[in-house]
Amino acid sequence: MASLDRSLIAGLSVFEGIAAADLDRIIGQARSIRVARDQRVFEQEQEAHSFFLLLDGHVRVVKSTPDGHEVTVRYISPGELLGIASALGRTTYPANAIAAADCVVLAWPSQLWLTFSASFPSFSANTYKAVGSRLQDAHSRVVEMSTEQVEQRVAHALLKLIKQSGKKTEEGILIDFPISRQDVAEMTGTTLHTASRLLSAWEDQGLVKGGRQKIVVVEPHRLLVIAEGRTSKS
Repeated sequence: MASLDRSLIAGLSVFEGIAAADLDRIIGQARSIRVARDQRVFEQEQEAHSFFLLLDGHVRVVKSTPDGHEVTVRYISPGELLGIASALGRTTYPANAIAAADCVVLAWPSQLWLTFSASFPSFSANTYKAVGSRLQDAHSRVVEMSTEQVEQRVAHALLKLIKQSGKKTEEGILIDFPISRQDVAEMTGTTLHTASRLLSAWEDQGLVKGGRQKIVVVEPHRLLVIAEGRTSKS
């Protein structure tokens, strides 16, 4: 098997400030894995044997609740770490990671986490910065769930996704991976029926365009008005 090249990770924020020779050491201990769409990178409560870096594709992080519901916690974009249970002081994965599109990930054995953190202080600092950002996101989601109307939550979710992975097209800004109305419902703590009804209404109003596993945001500014609760109540 051909060895991996440090250029795969050299430009990524998590490895910022690390010398070329050290990047060679880090990439030399990784293995590259292809994960087909809808396949799992890892499962909730599975022993955290590895941590990963997403090189290509998008990954949906889904938490299963004790009563059998699934909540989409976040989407991971290329260049982000995932499965970083060690950074959270865990020995098992806290959620499921499912490929939202065909993905390529790098995997390292979990025992290397402490080695990397001790040897490369910038890796440790960059990782905990990412963890902090995700916790802040989670807190924001809790506030949204408890204080916002469903249309605000859905508008916020779509705006976040186009900021994270939007691609400009002639129609508008495409969320650049397959996403269903069920995914939107799981992200926003609502039912498939409610999410579908809302997205259909927005399509009629020209705010979004839909398709099979596809959402294009046509009018992001109007969506922002809804997200901020500035629409007039009838």
